[in-house]
Amino acid sequence: MPALKPTSFSGRIVWLGRVADSAKTLRAEALERAELTFEGIAGECHGGLTRPACVRTSAQYPKGTQIRNVRQLSVLSAEELSAIAKKMGLDSIRAEWLGASMVIEGIPDFSHIPPSSRLQAASGASIAIDMENRPCVFPGREIEKDAAGFGAKFKPAAQGRRGVTAWVEREGPVAIGDTVTLHIPDQPIWQHLGDART
Repeated sequence: MPALKPTSFSGRIVWLGRVADSAKTLRAEALERAELTFEGIAGECHGGLTRPACVRTSAQYPKGTQIRNVRQLSVLSAEELSAIAKKMGLDSIRAEWLGASMVIEGIPDFSHIPPSSRLQAASGASIAIDMENRPCVFPGREIEKDAAGFGAKFKPAAQGRRGVTAWVEREGPVAIGDTVTLHIPDQPIWQHLGDART
């Protein structure tokens, strides 16, 4: 019996990009197409099969510990970017400011799709969702360069709308305009989730 259930929800890729060196800038370079490999997108500084542990995993590992890289990609929602912009008082939020790998249009409440969901392109290329991404101050610095006075507004406006982190499960090409289908784990919500979060 399949553990992942194809759904009727699909989206369209409206932006692709990569960050070459986040130590220099979080700003992403726009791409028309990308080859997804088991290490992520070629030339992406967040790529690789492993990565050093960071603040996201500080409750599990000392900083710098080599762990499996489930943060190869940063995937965002076009609708949530519009909501962030509106809350900030901007006409739009550019995906490159946020260091995005991919922006998808058409899947509702995107930042909260279940962890371990898959997004599968027609080419067969598939990415596995790790978890909701968390807003931080770094995109605000990029926003501030082009929209002075707005950078500090990003983090609060992006709460619950920062997209997800993901890793490549099946290699293959993706391009602007491609459709991706959402597959979710066929599993009930853990009944102790509320207690575990307190």
